[in-house]
Amino acid sequence: MSEAVPVLTIDGPSGAGKGTVSRLVARRLGWHYLDSGALYRAVGVAASWADLDLSDAAALVRCTFDTEVRFREQGEGDLRVLVNGVDATGELRLETTGTVASAIAAIPEVRAALKERQRAFRTAPGLVADGRDMGTVIFPDAPFKVFLTASAQERADRRYKQLNDKGVSVTLDGLLREILARDARDAQRTVAPLRPAEDAVLLDSTGMPIEAVVDKVLSLVRPAAV
Repeated sequence: MSEAVPVLTIDGPSGAGKGTVSRLVARRLGWHYLDSGALYRAVGVAASWADLDLSDAAALVRCTFDTEVRFREQGEGDLRVLVNGVDATGELRLETTGTVASAIAAIPEVRAALKERQRAFRTAPGLVADGRDMGTVIFPDAPFKVFLTASAQERADRRYKQLNDKGVSVTLDGLLREILARDARDAQRTVAPLRPAEDAVLLDSTGMPIEAVVDKVLSLVRPAAV
């Protein structure tokens, strides 16, 4: 049964480093990896391609069911996301896509439509799932749960450097405003608001190098998983 497969959930706000930490931890453990945010972003991209009205919940739910999303590893740690057969990885990483995904994630019917799709990733030998409600809604029985956060300023600084390294022109103040606004939306939504699971380990990565965060997470899992 899939319930017997161990799961490590890593939840937290945008820019906390969940994706990087989760991928590295999954690789070190030899487990599968679920980027739940990519599923919402993929639906957002598909909705944008179809020029859907984001206030039309019924149309977005249909889009959720109709959108095919596949993950493909390419090279060392490079995860490509295919939306309806098209590599949309670059578009999924845009700040505008994140804003659309956050709006879509607030629709209860969309979240319900994606719930079982996310749970299907739970296969042996184990799963590392990152997102915002992995430990509270999708895998509430997960034996390992982490809530990863960092200060809003540090998260904006990280995102600014990441985008500048890719040649994307943004302002630090603009990114900070977007992060604070998204934090508020995610925390205040009525369905699956962003919050730590009661049994999650809180980990503030402010000022911590990525390897130190990975080692800390692994120390929570390995004694019981191996």
